[in-house]
Amino acid sequence: MKTPPTHRSLAGFGWGALIGSLGGLIGLGGAEFRLPVLVGRFKLPTLEAVILNKAMSLVVVAFALLFRGGAIPFAELWAQVDIAVNLLAGSLIGAWWAAGHAMRLPRRMLDRVILVLLIMLALVILAEAWLDGAGGGHGGGTPLIADPLLRWGAGLGAGLFIGMVAALLGVAGGELLIPTLLLLYGLDIKLAGSLSLLISLPTMVVGFARYRESNAFAVLGHERPLLIWMAAGSIVGAGVGGLMLGLVPAAWLLTGLGIILLVSAVKVFQHSVAQHD
Repeated sequence: MKTPPTHRSLAGFGWGALIGSLGGLIGLGGAEFRLPVLVGRFKLPTLEAVILNKAMSLVVVAFALLFRGGAIPFAELWAQVDIAVNLLAGSLIGAWWAAGHAMRLPRRMLDRVILVLLIMLALVILAEAWLDGAGGGHGGGTPLIADPLLRWGAGLGAGLFIGMVAALLGVAGGELLIPTLLLLYGLDIKLAGSLSLLISLPTMVVGFARYRESNAFAVLGHERPLLIWMAAGSIVGAGVGGLMLGLVPAAWLLTGLGIILLVSAVKVFQHSVAQHD
């Protein structure tokens, strides 16, 4: 039986608020958790779910930038413009290329690619938790690569990969950008969080623009109520999660969320692949 539109919208708000709250607690937008929900709970086809997820990610990241405006002065971000340009040089190309290929991939293959990427992100989150627990977490300081030219090349490659992941999953890519900014460039965690949002926004806009060529882009019209309510829930949840920051040990929360993402990704996308067989 089809869920009534009102119930569907309220469910979208509830899921958005829950995911946004958890994301706010660990400093992420939560888009990687929204994607399995859109496919598994709301029964959207994979490409349509990616496009809807990207639209919501754009809204959430824009609000996150506004929320963080008072924490990190713009002048401090501008001082790191060379790092942003380095990563954007790769991420914009990666996002454009990956979105173009996602539209042409058979749905079964797209499901498999997304499953692999979500598993990878779950492992990144778990590694982050274990590194924090071992005392090796968010320390800014010395860049990983001392030579500026080699560091620029590594940044270009990292940006290319991050842009591809962001386009294929409809995410902002903060879970990959922040570790890159911390390790490769030696930035402070707070500065890295704000700079990652600045890099994410144009990267997502490029991927979003590329998806306009797909027939699946019509999902934004068909699912407008779900888009609006789930985005609103995500914004409210992110604010609540930010206020609760520090109430739950980060390592515990990251471990739990990493396991949840791993299990939900395997459950949802293996089932989706099986449906296409």
